[in-house]
Amino acid sequence: MSASRRARPGCTPFCFRTPPGLRVRPARSAASLSGACPPRTPTAPRTGTRSEGTPMAESPLTAARFTPRLPGPATRVTLPDGSRPWVVSRYADVRTVLSDPRFSADDQRPGFPRIISLPPAPGWLSFLRMDPPRHTVLRRTLTAHFTVRRSETLRPEVERVTDGLLDAMAESGPPADLVECFALPLPSLVICRLLGVPYEDHPMFQEHSRNITATDIPQETALASADRMERYFAELLAARHARPGDDLISLVLAQQKAAAVTDEEIIAMARLMLVAGHGTMADMIGMSVLTLLREPERAEELRAAPELLRPAVEELMRYLSVVRNAITRVATADVRLSDTVVAAGEGVIVELCGANHDGEVFPEPGRFDPHRDPRGHVGFGYGIHQCIGQALARVELQVALGGLLRRFPGLRLAAVPEEIVIHDQAVVAGPNTLPVTW
Repeated sequence: MSASRRARPGCTPFCFRTPPGLRVRPARSAASLSGACPPRTPTAPRTGTRSEGTPMAESPLTAARFTPRLPGPATRVTLPDGSRPWVVSRYADVRTVLSDPRFSADDQRPGFPRIISLPPAPGWLSFLRMDPPRHTVLRRTLTAHFTVRRSETLRPEVERVTDGLLDAMAESGPPADLVECFALPLPSLVICRLLGVPYEDHPMFQEHSRNITATDIPQETALASADRMERYFAELLAARHARPGDDLISLVLAQQKAAAVTDEEIIAMARLMLVAGHGTMADMIGMSVLTLLREPERAEELRAAPELLRPAVEELMRYLSVVRNAITRVATADVRLSDTVVAAGEGVIVELCGANHDGEVFPEPGRFDPHRDPRGHVGFGYGIHQCIGQALARVELQVALGGLLRRFPGLRLAAVPEEIVIHDQAVVAGPNTLPVTW
């Protein structure tokens, strides 16, 4: 479907190719996350700006204009630094790149694609950008804290947080911006409590997390935010050394000597958990609710049969694939991917959405179907670097969607799809605002 044609509600997956001239930034007010949920007027659509040498894209990108990110042969793209990595989107090719040790996750290697502006020091994104054996050592210090069993023990706490936010929504009354009232504060509160980070600091880390993961801001802004996050977690770690608690950072510190990890490595792991644990989840919750409200018959189905929530969450992970261009690799040897040879030293950008919409693996991939068996999807990545917090993410999504549908049976969009702006200049896509009523 052409991006210029209006999509019928429910007919197109929320996966899309980045319009090259689009410049849309999230508009999330920190002040509105205090726990209350005041009625809001839907934010007016923003306009895009033209990038030199690129065609002007229709702007802003809205929920009414999506095109499926369909898989295809590996192709080259040109990044702002002039490098030309491969983009890989076929399911089989994506799994090969993410599991073959000849593709390195070490961002210090020459040829590694630079999608976002990070400090040049190694290990800033912790084990996410490392190869074994150091990757294995660092990841192992967290694995026991993110098992399925451990994540299920957190379900009552996630339910309490969810109920409190829904109570605030109900008390404030409609309309509401679901992003500010629910989708963003829920994962923020959960990850803050898990890490022992004061929730009153959330305006700071939300702003700097957005800057770090955005692809359309000046490098100096991103690096300044990275430096602020570095100093914040250094101070937090010093406080935990002096006075340990029962939070995740304190638990990792307790095994620091046995695990042979440095303070700098613990800071990097905590920073990774915070950045990945709230922004990505907020976008996933927002896009999931948007999907269900555009297909109200599916929402009614989940209300009537709550047992469908678990498979529905898996299908939403496949269908939405909100993590876009965050996964990158560089080849350490010549590797054949289908009909393409990636030479040693060449970078690769992995498109999870293309893989999750590969019709050879998932029939009718552009249709959201909670009855589908989506096992094998790569919404959480694949291989040794797949999302370490995926079990907790599943719990949060199940609780969030189930609680919202039960509490507000009349929930519906308070804006037409053309007014719902999707921020697409970041490694994760989601709605800027999501006006709802009930």
